[in-house]
Amino acid sequence: MAESVPVRCPDCRREHLYAAPSYPCVCGAPVVPPLDRLANPAPVTHRTWDEDWVTVRCGTCGREDQWPHPELGCDCGTVLRIPVRGVRRPLRAERVPGTTIEADPEPGRDTRAHTSDTSTPDTPPGTEASRNSPAPGTRRIPDHTPLPRTASAPRPAFQPVTIRTARDAVTAAALYLRWLGYRDIRRADQRPPSGIGLAARGILAQVDPTVRPASLRDVECLWLTSMTDSARCVYFSLAGYADDARTRADALGVPLFLLDLTGTPQPVNSPADELIAAGA
Repeated sequence: MAESVPVRCPDCRREHLYAAPSYPCVCGAPVVPPLDRLANPAPVTHRTWDEDWVTVRCGTCGREDQWPHPELGCDCGTVLRIPVRGVRRPLRAERVPGTTIEADPEPGRDTRAHTSDTSTPDTPPGTEASRNSPAPGTRRIPDHTPLPRTASAPRPAFQPVTIRTARDAVTAAALYLRWLGYRDIRRADQRPPSGIGLAARGILAQVDPTVRPASLRDVECLWLTSMTDSARCVYFSLAGYADDARTRADALGVPLFLLDLTGTPQPVNSPADELIAAGA
């Protein structure tokens, strides 16, 4: 069980008892950011990607992953960022234009951690046979046929995050990409025409948390941007897709996912099923 710490709001002086949420590591073990009892919470006055995420090590397998920074919403309207201990701030990993070099590297950062993940499998060999079953909790969509799972390593069941705000939708999409096997998820360097852009090695994602169905132009812009970056692309929408957008996505091979309020992305077309089956 996650530890609980007393938190006092600096604005209204109201007392709260806060417990950090747990997130699933790829090994299946729950990961809970360790809270710092000695530091004071800080009101969130503006948001940046680096401050909204922290890098936490799994106590079971030792893997380091990025998770949302613990926050508490007070009844007075103040949002408090809860201090954590023993963690590192994630880097946004911005590129120097025209190169693949990251700008402003962190002092003492071990760049070997950013080499290809495929050299170190997460699970022992011999587990390929377990990939024949569909993903746990995946709902069948009537207008396309889900494909059998073909990825080389089994994944634990996806643990969703309930969507109440636009930020929750972005968090759910980022967690789903990590569940698929993508690492070092960050804000995309190029802002999409609508929604929020996410990027990781080899993939570009667009998250649309609005109540407007994604349009044909939205899908085409995402696809063109991903082609420029020589990366795959994927679209997450909270309100679904227009009919011509779905038709175009099928023709271009763009995976489409529908974000339900439970935070579980549901595949909408065959490219989305193929992405689930193959993983990163």
